[in-house]
Amino acid sequence: MNNVKTPVHNLQGQVVGEVELDDSVFDVEFREGLVHQAVTCLLANRRQGNASVKSRGEVSGSTRKLYAQKGTGHARRGSIKSPLMRGGGIVFGPSPRSYRQRFPKKMRRLALACALSMKLRSGDLWVVEALDVQQPRTKDVAAMLASAGLSSSTLIVTPESQPALFLSARNLPGTSVKPCTTLSTLDVMAAGKMIVTVPALRRMEAIWGSKGSDSDESA
Repeated sequence: MNNVKTPVHNLQGQVVGEVELDDSVFDVEFREGLVHQAVTCLLANRRQGNASVKSRGEVSGSTRKLYAQKGTGHARRGSIKSPLMRGGGIVFGPSPRSYRQRFPKKMRRLALACALSMKLRSGDLWVVEALDVQQPRTKDVAAMLASAGLSSSTLIVTPESQPALFLSARNLPGTSVKPCTTLSTLDVMAAGKMIVTVPALRRMEAIWGSKGSDSDESA
């Protein structure tokens, strides 16, 4: 049932109405362990995994024993490629690998719903009518952010890609614009405040709601 309601604002910060939300997306109990697992998975999947060092078998150099085992008064030495020598091989160093983790779709959707519900309950999800930006104009976006309340980071969620809005917001520190189809749990948790348009809310409910049929791209 759609029994969760939140105010709708205009770009000047005035309340102009109210919107009902799908409780399967915006009224879910917060599960810290699940959200942590989702964020950890997303961060791990971003890793390139291309760190690499050379072992003693890969270092260029002679394998000749540096000096006799006994009689020199020095410590016993092997080749110059020993890990104990400057420029020698590295012991148990990193090698290219994949850090990718598998995270089931149902768990991804639930983790995102938990994060969105927490934002709504804490008052950090601010709903606006629409953001119809025809030409890049940073001043207008800055005024809207001031109306919503200052935050160290603000995520503006739109129903689809809006290049003009992206260009308007990119010079504002801590402000980012993202289509709702690519929204992830990490994006929601990293943002101090979210500004979401009503069309974006409806699209999110269609994708991740209890009756959603669209395929999620990231979650």
